[in-house]
Amino acid sequence: MKNKIIIAAISIVVLIATAFVNPPKKGTVTFKVSGNCSMCKERIESALDKPGITKAIWDVNSKMLTVTFNAKKYQEIQLHNLVATAGHDTEKVKANEQVYADLPECCQYRTTNK
Repeated sequence: MKNKIIIAAISIVVLIATAFVNPPKKGTVTFKVSGNCSMCKERIESALDKPGITKAIWDVNSKMLTVTFNAKKYQEIQLHNLVATAGHDTEKVKANEQVYADLPECCQYRTTNK
């Protein structure tokens, strides 16, 4: 009986230690985000400045955003939603019309004459 208690106690300690040792699962995704300039870059990257998101880099020329994040905390669609909330369309989510309209003129990428 005493051995069973000792084994159970050791098992519990190992399980608790394992929970603290295993780092959060990191994910990295890359997707297209519409935008035009360095102001867009700052806005897009700032929209992803959240706990659990360790890196967000948007390339002005390629229009590609690369995000490294805690995959236990975020799903990819949530990242798209955060960017769209800032006024920028992604491959999966279109920004709200009013939020888009409030962007500075140089950042309005939907117009054909830009």
